[in-house]
Amino acid sequence: MTTVFVTGGSGFVGGRLVARLVKDGHVVRALARGDAAAAKVEALGGSAVRGDLGDVAALRAAIGGSELAFHAAARTSRGGSRTQFWADNVEGTANVVRAAREAGVRRLVHVGTEAALMDGQPLVGVNENAPLRPDSRAHYPASKAAAERLVLDADLETVVLRPRFVWGAGDTTVLSELVAMVKGGRFAWIGGGRHRTDTTHVDNTVEGLILAAERGRPGQAYFVTDGHPVLFRDFITELLATRGVTPPDRSLPLGLALAVASAGETIWRGLRLSGAPPLDYMSVWVAGQECTIDISKATEELGYRPVKTREEGMAELRG
Repeated sequence: MTTVFVTGGSGFVGGRLVARLVKDGHVVRALARGDAAAAKVEALGGSAVRGDLGDVAALRAAIGGSELAFHAAARTSRGGSRTQFWADNVEGTANVVRAAREAGVRRLVHVGTEAALMDGQPLVGVNENAPLRPDSRAHYPASKAAAERLVLDADLETVVLRPRFVWGAGDTTVLSELVAMVKGGRFAWIGGGRHRTDTTHVDNTVEGLILAAERGRPGQAYFVTDGHPVLFRDFITELLATRGVTPPDRSLPLGLALAVASAGETIWRGLRLSGAPPLDYMSVWVAGQECTIDISKATEELGYRPVKTREEGMAELRG
């Protein structure tokens, strides 16, 4: 039995990870910023430890006594300034690394993302040799790329696990936002939505995290997905159907979507407006460009295989 520390334990991926670790017989401690987060962690069988990513002393105390740590907390919202993304995703990660090192944690597993490679180009059959883009025009990819570099360069045993487009039962962000967009008349395909995309069910993400902790080579990153790509339009249509929602056929040309996103980002950043513009860089890149991933490294080195098919995941969502 191992004592494990988790950040983001009340979130989508972190919560499912806490449940899996508890099921596997580990003692789990998870960082919680407030009462609601603490209650969720406790309901999953973990022990909530109060604190946040900005307090190194609190982190060190919370992580103390743990052999293994997972860092799943991150700012993922569409809106937010560069300062906010850097504070949460870069400085917060640096604090976790420091606290883990000072507390004597044996290994830290970081939840990364394929977005760390994005700056407007399609990602076609990419693997772990593709360069990180801390210079990305979008705050989320840039901050996650910078955070991953910190983790991989740390004087601590670290591994990064990169899922692509995490989905499944328990998601309260992506699917609900898509449903709201359709119902509000704000949904349109970008470039027809017929590009290929990889996805990663939350259970497959957690499986990858467990394997990364057990078998990953220190200082290495690993991609995991559901095993094979699907047409973006087909996946989103089926995802929405689990909520009884049918997307319209309306489509926006990719070039126009990129121009609108560029203008919106410029205005929002220049005027320091709150929230996000109607179209932002990340949304256009995800919804309008191919993103296919080579998971050979995880398959060969970690023994990774998806534990849940898309069909099973969709069936769960339909309830």
